[in-house]
Amino acid sequence: MSITKRATFLRGVHVPDNKYLTNTKPIEVMPAPKLVFISMSQHIGKPSSVVVNVGDRVKKGQLIGEEVGFISASVYASVSGTVKEIKSIKTPLNTATYVVIENDGLEEEEFLPPIDKNDRQAILDRIRIAGMVGLGGAGFPTYVKMATEEKIDVILINGAECEPYLTCDHRMMVERPEGVVLGAKYIGKALNCDNIVIGIEENKPDAIKAISQIEGVTVVPLKKKYPQGSEKQLIYACTKRKVAPGKLPASQGVCVFNVQTAYQSFEAIEKNKPLYERVMTVSGKGIENPKNILVRNGTPYQDILEYCGGLKDDAVKLIAGGPMMGKILPSPQGYAKKTDSGLLVLDKTEVCLEEPSPCINCGRCAKACPMHLMPMYIDLFTKTGNYERANSYGAMNCFECGTCSYVCPAKRDLVGSIQYCKRKLRETRS
Repeated sequence: MSITKRATFLRGVHVPDNKYLTNTKPIEVMPAPKLVFISMSQHIGKPSSVVVNVGDRVKKGQLIGEEVGFISASVYASVSGTVKEIKSIKTPLNTATYVVIENDGLEEEEFLPPIDKNDRQAILDRIRIAGMVGLGGAGFPTYVKMATEEKIDVILINGAECEPYLTCDHRMMVERPEGVVLGAKYIGKALNCDNIVIGIEENKPDAIKAISQIEGVTVVPLKKKYPQGSEKQLIYACTKRKVAPGKLPASQGVCVFNVQTAYQSFEAIEKNKPLYERVMTVSGKGIENPKNILVRNGTPYQDILEYCGGLKDDAVKLIAGGPMMGKILPSPQGYAKKTDSGLLVLDKTEVCLEEPSPCINCGRCAKACPMHLMPMYIDLFTKTGNYERANSYGAMNCFECGTCSYVCPAKRDLVGSIQYCKRKLRETRS
């Protein structure tokens, strides 16, 4: 057991975390829905290739989407039943191929074959075959991150969970700490690294206590500040190492993994279970019963909302993910994916309804930016169509945390402007 002194990064912003709605609520297992809609595009990289046909009977845990190329991830059935449709579906977030399975309620399950838990390559292969991706929201295939040729001397588990409202990682660390740590140790074994560090924001004292009681891990209490859980900021806070723009954490000997990625890796190795479900937070003052729930992949958002009591009359905004980096949903049409850490329903007291006004050059966005960028100039030159000039102020180095938009007194959508600039730059360079 080891606990270091409190740590943090430079700049950032303090935001009301609103975690009180769910941070003491144990994880509930949501019943499987009658129909699941499982996307073949729920990771960074190429979509999975469908390997089942309409009419096929499948078991829970059976492969239905096979990885394509190096940066891709396999997809598994989350219920047993019959494949009813394979079709392209357009949701508010994207258009993708979906496998629609009618649940027969039998819960017949198929497992992966056992592996040698002391074999580094077997562990790496298992994480790939199980369809493991970053469960903090990015969805980067985990085995690709682990396939680095750099020497890794720190396995860093991200338990910061700095996004307001979200508490699913918190509850995982409190309720299943052994699985989280053992999963991290397996990852470390595959990377020849036994230095396991877990960064946890200090607003989660019960999680810090639970994890720190387990041998072989160092807990770093982190100052509650946004975006404490972003990769480069977390690395600096926990190790004081700086990752240069355009470089990966492995260049500094660090590999970062989300709490649930570590836990799901444990289940894939110890229980031979592929990734087909995850814990997510459903919260906000616009939902009747905020909860932390274990959800099957492909569960309709509408079913999730109904399970949590439904929307209140004064609900005004629906968000997939957290309020800072999540995606606004114009409707509940959508289906749970590996990367869904939260589903938020906010009322009018929780959102800003003011119209944006002209920039007053106050510089607050630059002072708060954790990447030391100048968002006001990126926005200015993007609005005039001078995207290369905008990029000279760091547009492509922005990871879209939303800090600049949050502190802007003019309520300008600076993140939206930066996202548009990045799209235009990619178009001109392709």
